[in-house]
Amino acid sequence: MKRTLIILSSFFLIAFNGMSQEKISNGVLQKSKLERIYITKDVSLHFVSPEPIQYADISTKSMLGDLPVENVLRLKYTTDSIEHYGFVNRSIGIVTVVGEKFIAQYDVWYTENQAMVQTQIEILPKNTNPLDVGSIPMSQNDLHSFSLQALKKSSKTHAVRSTAYGMQAQVNNVYTVDDYVFLDITYSNKTNLKYDVDEFRFKIDDKRITKATNNQSVEITPVYQVYQKAAFKKQYRNVFVFKKFTFPDNKVLTIELTEKQISGRVITLQLDYSDILNADTL
Repeated sequence: MKRTLIILSSFFLIAFNGMSQEKISNGVLQKSKLERIYITKDVSLHFVSPEPIQYADISTKSMLGDLPVENVLRLKYTTDSIEHYGFVNRSIGIVTVVGEKFIAQYDVWYTENQAMVQTQIEILPKNTNPLDVGSIPMSQNDLHSFSLQALKKSSKTHAVRSTAYGMQAQVNNVYTVDDYVFLDITYSNKTNLKYDVDEFRFKIDDKRITKATNNQSVEITPVYQVYQKAAFKKQYRNVFVFKKFTFPDNKVLTIELTEKQISGRVITLQLDYSDILNADTL
């Protein structure tokens, strides 16, 4: 779903312009130091970010923008009376893009010289400053990179396995990186019937259940997974990433895969806490 950017009021525009034109303290960029980007009528300008965009600000009513996908900011010039406002070959505002670990700013100019117009800007390290917010969580790019590393590794000899309905589930490996847990899981379909994935569920359950009503179950949700839900004929492998979690010895982590059909196949895996504690590092 597209997110519409909020255009600041004239009060904030005046305040931002005043701040951007003078150096507040050492290390703060002046407006004159920002990279100059050119835009014109009837041409969309796209900023491509190396990681998902968390926030974007356009300091002028002469441009509108949105986020068609999570790492692309799209801008379009909106003012028709260019000559009246004297905007030709002049700065019309500052565009700020904030990612998970960086902030980037650009000085956008209007021009009628088509040779100067840019349609795509890649946000490069030279135009960014790191966000100093203490302990920064991993970006989606970081999680993706570590997950791919996990997929390249072979499974353990004594991997945790389970079988049901002609299906086999296997936890190939458990990894940790900082405050994240990576579960590398493979599902094999030994039947000739395609498996339509309904959902994955991850729950911390009691090891021994005397009565169903006594079961204390806590569901946890991955913060990232390499592949989204899909159907598979023979084999499906994925890496699920969680923020660090703990549970006592009398409980297990239950991994449940269910099929879309009404009487669909369900297969579960169970990991002891010792399996998490003995995780490898990537």
